[in-house]
Amino acid sequence: MSTPTTEAAPGAPVVDLDLTELRRDPYPAYAALRRTAPLAWVPSVGRHLLTRYDDIVHAEKLPEVFSSREQGSLLLRTVGPNLLREDGPEHRRLRTAAEPPTRPRQVRDLWAGAFAKNTHDLLERIAGRGEADLIADFAEPLAAANLALVLGLRNATADDIAEWSRAMMAANGNYADDPDVWLRAERATGAIEEAVAEIAEAVRREPDGSVISSMVHAGVELFEIQNNVKVIIGGGVNEPRDVFGVGAQALLSRPDVRDRVLADPALWKRVFEETARWVSPIGLYPRQLVQDYEIAGVTLPAGSRVALVIASGNRDESVFERADEFDIDRPHRAHLAFGGGPHFCMGAWVARHEVSALAWPLVFSRLNGLRLDDGAEDHMEGWVFRGLTSLHVTWQAA
Repeated sequence: MSTPTTEAAPGAPVVDLDLTELRRDPYPAYAALRRTAPLAWVPSVGRHLLTRYDDIVHAEKLPEVFSSREQGSLLLRTVGPNLLREDGPEHRRLRTAAEPPTRPRQVRDLWAGAFAKNTHDLLERIAGRGEADLIADFAEPLAAANLALVLGLRNATADDIAEWSRAMMAANGNYADDPDVWLRAERATGAIEEAVAEIAEAVRREPDGSVISSMVHAGVELFEIQNNVKVIIGGGVNEPRDVFGVGAQALLSRPDVRDRVLADPALWKRVFEETARWVSPIGLYPRQLVQDYEIAGVTLPAGSRVALVIASGNRDESVFERADEFDIDRPHRAHLAFGGGPHFCMGAWVARHEVSALAWPLVFSRLNGLRLDDGAEDHMEGWVFRGLTSLHVTWQAA
């Protein structure tokens, strides 16, 4: 592969963006880029941002040009070689080994009952309190506990999984190169390697249907299993946690929509897809050009670093009318929140089930009179990854 470039492509607009402002709210900047510079070099990020829906979809269909094998990527630095940074046969080999336990039928047959028990157990812990932070007290531990089951990490607690995920996701978005962030991630990845090695030996003798078991019996090397479990722990906690939080807040802020959904549970699926579109939990994917290629009016030379900004594509006004609004009745158009092409998110069906079939319906039915805590200062944060930092609510405790 060509050596990665560290400067703007000839003819590419150069746009200065403040990372602090992006972390607070990236959507105004993205809207401006879509209008005036749909492919722009951003010095603070060190790559070109591709921000229009159609261009992103086009790029995702061309992995032979827009390669996932980006040299020196933050993800590679954090977890080592992994399936998200592979294309072609090598990607298919790893994905084929890891994916079976996350398919819709397996989610239904293997995990749905345990997911339901985890949801009920967490609700039982908080139901009598009358108040909670639904992110810290419910959504994050639920996503972590469910993920431990699917991965097969019975030697790790939900707290372990959640902390490892937070540490690695911070590193994956560490464009500011904070050394403390790297140190925390190193500790997390070391702990994961130890836990995976122990489980891999156990499931070699007694298969259990988990991701680790599936990879072991597909003949995947231990270091590859360890690295890919790290990747799955990163996205497997933050995506369902953040979709849950954003969607719950959206409904609690819109009583008319909430009442419709509670009267017609089939609408929970629409809530999930619209939430993932409206505030994408993963905001971008990095790519590196294998060859010269023209897109969005700019010819990118081989080696160019690009970010496919799916959070921007999901707010593209040419595709989604009133794109900045939360609207469960909008005409169906495929959103980009779970990616596309060969790298479509492996955990999408797990997240859909645990959030839209279980977490939201049970929370809203169990916690009587659920409402936002008006005295709390809950806010969204992030641009590489985005979600609520907290969601304080109250209800009428029995």
